[in-house]
Amino acid sequence: MSDTYDFRAELLAVIPNLRAFAMSLVGAADKADDLVQETLVRAWDKRSSFTPGTNLKGWLFTILRNEFYSQMRKRKREVSDPEGAMAEKLSSHPEQVGRLDMEDFKKAVNQLPEDQREALILVGASGFSYEEAAEICDCAVGTIKSRVSRARTQLATILKLEGDGEFGPDAVAVGVMNLSSSSAA
Repeated sequence: MSDTYDFRAELLAVIPNLRAFAMSLVGAADKADDLVQETLVRAWDKRSSFTPGTNLKGWLFTILRNEFYSQMRKRKREVSDPEGAMAEKLSSHPEQVGRLDMEDFKKAVNQLPEDQREALILVGASGFSYEEAAEICDCAVGTIKSRVSRARTQLATILKLEGDGEFGPDAVAVGVMNLSSSSAA
């Protein structure tokens, strides 16, 4: 216990020197105090690695200097955003409703007859033209158009959709997207 007490007493005696050194590095009292505090915490945690009778002051100054440079490296990776403009651009609306809608949509698509599902996926999801989808399915273009139309009608019935306003993002999501786009402009 006396070794710990001696270390503590020596540590406390060096604080004014550490603070002066920290002030010369950072130039602000509050930041210097934070740097000294971090140095003391690190020194206390590593006190078992310090050899009594050696240069405690030099050891502490090395810890402080290393901590200062570590903080400087971290700051280089940080983005200054005092008014929150950058953080505002990173916001997104909640995904829960979209995920639930997608699950409902998948279930509804799986209820379609195979030929309608195939035509709808080729034209609607894969981006093929009616002509390309007809070639893939080895049928007439009119047949593909008819299958896609029937699939869309059937999906609307299964999902109980009554109008175009029920597709896409809800009113809350549209409001968030409009707010984000207007503040970016």
